[in-house]
Amino acid sequence: MELITNVHQGWRYLMDELSDPRTRDWPLMSSPFPTIGISLCYAYFVKVLGPKLMENRKPFELRKVLIVYNFLQVLFSTWLFYEACVSGWLAGYSLRCQPVDYSRSPMAMRMASGCWWYYFSKFTEFFDTIFFVMRKRYDQVSTLHVIHHGIMPASVWWGVKFTPGGHSSFFGLLNTLVHIVMYTYYMLAAMGPKVQKYLWWKKYLTVFQMVQFILVMGHAFQLLIWNECNYPIAFAYFIGAHAVMFYFLFSNFYKQAYTVRKQAKKEKADQMALTNGNLESVPNKNIGANGHAAAPHSNGKPDFYQTIDKTMEDSYSTTRHRAFVGFGSN
Repeated sequence: MELITNVHQGWRYLMDELSDPRTRDWPLMSSPFPTIGISLCYAYFVKVLGPKLMENRKPFELRKVLIVYNFLQVLFSTWLFYEACVSGWLAGYSLRCQPVDYSRSPMAMRMASGCWWYYFSKFTEFFDTIFFVMRKRYDQVSTLHVIHHGIMPASVWWGVKFTPGGHSSFFGLLNTLVHIVMYTYYMLAAMGPKVQKYLWWKKYLTVFQMVQFILVMGHAFQLLIWNECNYPIAFAYFIGAHAVMFYFLFSNFYKQAYTVRKQAKKEKADQMALTNGNLESVPNKNIGANGHAAAPHSNGKPDFYQTIDKTMEDSYSTTRHRAFVGFGSN
């Protein structure tokens, strides 16, 4: 009982005395457990309950919904990026070492508020996966995707609770910038094959994500060498460790989605495309519905390109998955 009492007292001291009093009474900020619970419910729904509910249903047609959703995410991410800039990173913040301003000045409160809204944005990103489930694209609800989305709300919660601003907000600045580009891409991809043929830069989204994590690693770990502003060093480890983990997850995805798949396409381009380590069948117009070879195309070009015979929903899914995220992150 004494051990339980000591643990409880230590926990209350951490939550009540060491946390930022400005954010203590904000929604979902009193304890990490509601956030953890929501994240666990998300993982259970997209992995177990959602597929079960969709088992005897046809996939939903969500093209217009996806366009609107991604457009709203672009607007939200743009506003978050703007707030991070005007309340700190273009208003005197130092890239070398930036302490948290715990005062109630307008700029300090604006940065803290922006951090909370960034935390909230991690919940809106759950819809990325929920839409996959509603469209029965279960192959795209990968481990990387679920980990990336599921872990972020709980991770960001600690930052808003203890350090809403300062050095660690650099991650949010970069992440919202990545999301502006990412959701713009997804919105265009949802418009179908006529637009997708101009989206040649899809694989560079993953590269952009990896560059983001490298920058966050360097920015966080520099405090281990010289912490002149006395920033809480635990958060340097915390942010840096997340960046390392996501960098390796995303780099592995990139290798599987582009390097391995490119080699596979050379060997069997008219049968399969390798996406994120999973084989996804590709329609082939050279084979008729009865299994016999179809008549050759009048221009002599093979018709086994992925987007030709796919529905707009399928085409969007494949394009979005290869750019990933999942993750996004992001």
